[in-house]
Amino acid sequence: MIDIGKLYCGGSSTGDGLRYGTEAPSDAHGNAPHHRETLASERRPIVVWSTTRSCNLSCVHCYTDSANVKYSGELDTGEGLKLIDDLASFRVPSLLFSGGEPLMRRDLFRLIEHAAKAGIRPVISTNGTLIDRGAANSIRNAGVTYVGISLDGMEEVNDRFRGMKGAFAKAMKGFEHCIAAGQRVGLRLTLTRRNYEDLDGIFDFIEREGISRACFYHLVYSGRGGNMYGDDLTHAESRRAMDIILRRTKDYFDRGLDINILTVDNHADGVYIYLRLLDADPARAEEVRTLLAWNGGGAHSTGVGIGNIDFFGNVHPDQFWQDYTLGNVRERSFGDIWMDESDPLMRGLKRKAEYIKGRCRLCAHRALCTGAMRVRAFRAYDDPWAPDPQCYITDKEIGLDDEKMRELRESGEEFPVPMELAGR
Repeated sequence: MIDIGKLYCGGSSTGDGLRYGTEAPSDAHGNAPHHRETLASERRPIVVWSTTRSCNLSCVHCYTDSANVKYSGELDTGEGLKLIDDLASFRVPSLLFSGGEPLMRRDLFRLIEHAAKAGIRPVISTNGTLIDRGAANSIRNAGVTYVGISLDGMEEVNDRFRGMKGAFAKAMKGFEHCIAAGQRVGLRLTLTRRNYEDLDGIFDFIEREGISRACFYHLVYSGRGGNMYGDDLTHAESRRAMDIILRRTKDYFDRGLDINILTVDNHADGVYIYLRLLDADPARAEEVRTLLAWNGGGAHSTGVGIGNIDFFGNVHPDQFWQDYTLGNVRERSFGDIWMDESDPLMRGLKRKAEYIKGRCRLCAHRALCTGAMRVRAFRAYDDPWAPDPQCYITDKEIGLDDEKMRELRESGEEFPVPMELAGR
């Protein structure tokens, strides 16, 4: 995650200790800050547990290809409780209850309460349509620190994206019920060509509805979102989207509004912020460079600081890589699976800086990003160490001159940017 308020505006949030190794305050809901890490490489992973594949919606970009049906073989309540104890013993800092739609699990609140009592921060990722007043109070009482509700545009845009008329209105009721219950809640939105042109309207909506946190995700090619570049932003569109996000976040900050804005799944955003500040405020730019270098970008994300357990107990490098399994928690502990480097992909993910190729290898800002999303590179080039095709930082900005381009051609590391992303 790239915390726009922290990096671009000089603010702070509860996640600073985890992301940047700095002190952080508690939030307005009484949630304590994350433990301050000494080294990003020593972080235990935030685990995304896809608790069920069942979902009441049918989103066009769903990475689990979920449907409104009952799937057999999912971890039952007893196995879920045992898994949580296992994760607690491995000192996992946070457990994100995801899906499918996690609220379709009847035992969800029992599992959440168990995680909270075990010292793990419970977080829910939901479409919000099933959060009535009772569910909102149950979420709050179970000890959930944050609820992320997914929207993908305003009204009709969101409903088309979600595959259900009225999904936007129901999700908005979910927001309202969470706020009324005193539950910290925020917006999750995946940037696509269907919604990015309405970003200013989305920021107006965030302020108008009193939403205190919003995460803007870059599209990752998995599940029903695996149609590669059809919905993804071009590089030019990504830059324009970032310009809007930076401008509107700065406006919030300057007016004293406590709204936490983050971008997710593309560490090139951090480099872009650094380059923007380099012209406007060089001293601040160097502070940001230090924070980004501590974080390491992709170096300490997939396979290190983020992991996934699916409905059946299979462990994956992240939630978008569910076609690659490292082991199963029904057979081995999560910690044993996660720390086992006999798997060649896992070994590489824990040493990305040694493996990345092409323009990522020669990038002047390599230490700030370290290749961003490896699964996106794999989808595009069938090589997990190829450049992330969604890097929108130009060759000139990364210092890739004619001599370096010649080296890449001669070493067989020239990975052409897909025409759809280049805007050709």
